[in-house]
Amino acid sequence: MTNGEKPPDTSRVLELDGGVADITAIRRWALSALSTLHDDDALDVVLVITELVSNVYDHGRFPAQLHLYEWARPHVVGIEVDDSSSKRPVLRPWSADSGRGRGLILVDELAQRWGVVRRALGKSVWALVPCPGTV
Repeated sequence: MTNGEKPPDTSRVLELDGGVADITAIRRWALSALSTLHDDDALDVVLVITELVSNVYDHGRFPAQLHLYEWARPHVVGIEVDDSSSKRPVLRPWSADSGRGRGLILVDELAQRWGVVRRALGKSVWALVPCPGTV
């Protein structure tokens, strides 16, 4: 993944296991890895991470990984979740009757850009989240 201009200033990787999703632990890891983010920016980034990782546990296949990338100027966090399923996520329209399926709507609203890249084994779902409050 790239924001178009240069390699990230920092990157981190978390292996996701195939057991029960411990979203709280994943959020803690991400907040620790991104400890310099302003609180408002951190909330947006963690929400996008939560949605993309939850999709892996709900619809993907393991092995899977979470990658975090940071660019300093302008401050942007890249999130990439790789899993072994070739099934692409689907952005569905919002419905008041739907009990689930709104995660990608949140990702679409919070991310500057997001997308899916096919891999030899599976796919990568990525998002770039701007962090204007972080200097």
